[in-house]
Amino acid sequence: MNRSKEKRSEMDWEERKSKNAVIESLPQILLPWFGENARDLPWRHEVTPYRVWVSEIMLQQTRVEAVKSYFIRFMKELPTVYDLAKVQEDQLLKLWEGLGYYSRSRNLQKAAVRIVEDYNGELPQKYESLLSLPGIGSYTAGAIASIAFCQPVPAVDGNVLRVLSRICADERDIADLAVKRDWEDNLRKFMPGEKSGVYNQALMELGAIVCVPNGLPKCEICPAKKICGALKQGKTGLLPVKSPKKPRKIEEKTVFLLKRDDKIGLLRRPSKGLLAGLWELPNVPGILTQEEAIEAARAWGVEPLRISLIGSAKHIFTHVEWHMTAYRIIVEQTCGMMVWASPSERSRKFALPSAFQMFLTEKEKE
Repeated sequence: MNRSKEKRSEMDWEERKSKNAVIESLPQILLPWFGENARDLPWRHEVTPYRVWVSEIMLQQTRVEAVKSYFIRFMKELPTVYDLAKVQEDQLLKLWEGLGYYSRSRNLQKAAVRIVEDYNGELPQKYESLLSLPGIGSYTAGAIASIAFCQPVPAVDGNVLRVLSRICADERDIADLAVKRDWEDNLRKFMPGEKSGVYNQALMELGAIVCVPNGLPKCEICPAKKICGALKQGKTGLLPVKSPKKPRKIEEKTVFLLKRDDKIGLLRRPSKGLLAGLWELPNVPGILTQEEAIEAARAWGVEPLRISLIGSAKHIFTHVEWHMTAYRIIVEQTCGMMVWASPSERSRKFALPSAFQMFLTEKEKE
């Protein structure tokens, strides 16, 4: 081995040793901090494997504040895994209405059926068994195994990756799956035994309320500021490194709020694809003029009496962005191609994605 390789190898070893020392010290720093600063969240009361699981699925790609009311309502309607396994899909989707990423709810039910059939209604305790259930990846399996069953396994999500990248001044791309797996391996060596669930929550909490993703991190109140490499090197605004996402595909749509008396026309979306199986306001590709919109409405078997422009809006999904123009059309007759729902019927029975709800008045949403 030449001298340059020897020097690089020595640097790599020192870097790994330093990183391990930082990770090893984190539990004793974060556990007391979390005890004093943990937010009061509904899923942190009456901790059971079922409640932990449902909350973690709801929290995927969704803000904590948005999840609170959904979680409370969900637990009231479906308090056990048996209730979840047998609930009708329309009721399940209605409970999920507005949370987005509706495949999560379907995977919840698929997993619930498996848990009832294969595990006698009890979530499996082993990390590997949890991974085998629909909708559960390495982060969720780690969260359930550690929080619900006190197992010493890590739960690495975006918050945790950001915290670790900054504290260790690590400039690797956190969008790289190999980097995530490496952090999981490193953390696993230093998990604090039965306190691992609390420690995982502490790491996530630090990323959520202190080492925040947007804007400058709140370094002045961070319990780990004395050991933070990014703070020492002035890189808190540069880390973590994350490769940019591919640009979203833009789709233009014309949306129709078809009304007769107090009822509006709804169609069910296809059983596969985006927003699969949910209800929608009738829509067509492209942005239509009023004259074109009237002709398009007639193709559904209704006769327009009056038309007015509601307005334009956009809705962002993970990989696609809808640019929509909507018309309110008063029709003379209903047609059998659609379900015609009153406000009370819609609020009880039909899960309508928020992409379409933005075109309803408050009275129509009741």
